[in-house]
Amino acid sequence: MSTLQPALNATSANLAVRAAPTAPAVSTKTWIAVIGATLGAFMAVLNIQIVNASLADIQGAIGAGIDDGGWISTSYLIAEIVVIPLSGWLAQVFSIRIYLLTNAILFLVLSAACALAQDLSQMIVLRAIQGFTGGVLIPMAFTLIIMLLPRAKQPVGLALFALSATFAPAIGPTIGGYLTENFGWQYIFYVNLVPGVIMVGMLWYALETKPMKLSLLREGDWAGIITMAIGLSALQTVLEEGNKDDWFGSPFIVKLSIIAAVALTAFLIIELTVKKPLLNLRLLVRRNFGFGMLANFLLGIALYGSVFILPQYLSRIQGYNAEQIGMVLAWTGLPQLVLIPLVPRLMQKLDARIIIGVGFVLFAASNFMNIDMTNDYAADQLLWPNIVRAIGQALVMAPLSAVATTGIEAENAGSASGLFNMMRNLGGAVGIALLQTVLTKREQYHSNVLMQSVSVFEEATRTRLEQLTQYFVNHGVLDRADAAHRAYVAIGHIVQKQAFIFAFSDTFYLLGMALIVALVAVFFLKKPGQVSAGGAH
Repeated sequence: MSTLQPALNATSANLAVRAAPTAPAVSTKTWIAVIGATLGAFMAVLNIQIVNASLADIQGAIGAGIDDGGWISTSYLIAEIVVIPLSGWLAQVFSIRIYLLTNAILFLVLSAACALAQDLSQMIVLRAIQGFTGGVLIPMAFTLIIMLLPRAKQPVGLALFALSATFAPAIGPTIGGYLTENFGWQYIFYVNLVPGVIMVGMLWYALETKPMKLSLLREGDWAGIITMAIGLSALQTVLEEGNKDDWFGSPFIVKLSIIAAVALTAFLIIELTVKKPLLNLRLLVRRNFGFGMLANFLLGIALYGSVFILPQYLSRIQGYNAEQIGMVLAWTGLPQLVLIPLVPRLMQKLDARIIIGVGFVLFAASNFMNIDMTNDYAADQLLWPNIVRAIGQALVMAPLSAVATTGIEAENAGSASGLFNMMRNLGGAVGIALLQTVLTKREQYHSNVLMQSVSVFEEATRTRLEQLTQYFVNHGVLDRADAAHRAYVAIGHIVQKQAFIFAFSDTFYLLGMALIVALVAVFFLKKPGQVSAGGAH
């Protein structure tokens, strides 16, 4: 018996090895398709942040005012958020190959055309059309990952997608600032061309040719498409322009808000009642997808909100130019380039929900590290918060996408991709609008509080005024009354600057709290049956 037992054990072990499930092999062609598509998504997201970083230079070059020039970004974002949920259906109509390749090529052509725009109207039209094409690249990359890769390999694909979702927004201002300061604003559009040609070549080679199904156009959920397009366009415009136009103090914003509310309500009713809806909204009642969407929406608020607020702070308070701002923000991007490829391997060893939770905790902590800013708070002080933020962002996106899409069938991949990516972008629009408003209101609040302490009845104030008056007299102001007036103005600027610093600190607190709510949503996620990488089960 003693000699037989080792042999039986060895035989059992061999049988166990043979019986162990192995991950389906993924062809090289499939990986090329996935990598090409995620490169397109990366370029589309990067394009938004690069342009935003250089908006002041573009406005000056084409003779646009600050208010009107904002439409260069707004027109792109409106088109993008409308086409993202449409892409799943349109890919069925025209086939993934034709739809994705056509939009990839048009995206590159329009990039070059934007660099040649002569005036504001040309730029707005070109950016709007480019938004339609760029908006296609984001959800289609996500869809291909869900459709083409087996569950065991999806974390690797989703890690690639995370480079577009979190790394691209972080590194965008760095690239945009460098190109604008050293080569001119036109190069923020030309930079798309070389990687774009590589992307088109990869997709051309790897995507399978399938027949178009133009008959689906007759069966399309046109009522849903029209109400969604009107509702999202109006909502995006309200969010982009609301703070500038004093929100509901503007008849324009009030009318658009009513249009958005009516159209989106009609869209929800239509989608829940028609036989063949544009988007399968019933996916939202699936626990992981619903709570994953909520976490993703809040991630969008913090992700795009922090990319918006940090450059604002560095420009307004520290006087940094675009290139200097880019160098500060590089530390929110570059660590992700190293960490994101390691996340699928981490998902082999740990529950994906733990990784997501740690990511949200670190991302929230990076914002809370910035809530006590002072006048001297600049690049050196932002280094560690930015690195912590980079680690947090790197840990969140791929596992959150994997857990949220667990169990999504191939026929629902388009709806899931459209909803998931639309909600992150919508979160970004809501976050930026909210932060703009909070920044304005809290600056006013802190100014009022500080001015109560700045009184001519206070000895410290009188001393400071006298010092400033004497400073201006010593520097060429002959009239002492004029010097005294300048001293009062200087005191006002000092107070306003300090109020803005306090207000910026408040915005970081708000971002941190949004991420805490996202962390709560993670607790409601169920452990997926299989969320693994590289063949692990």
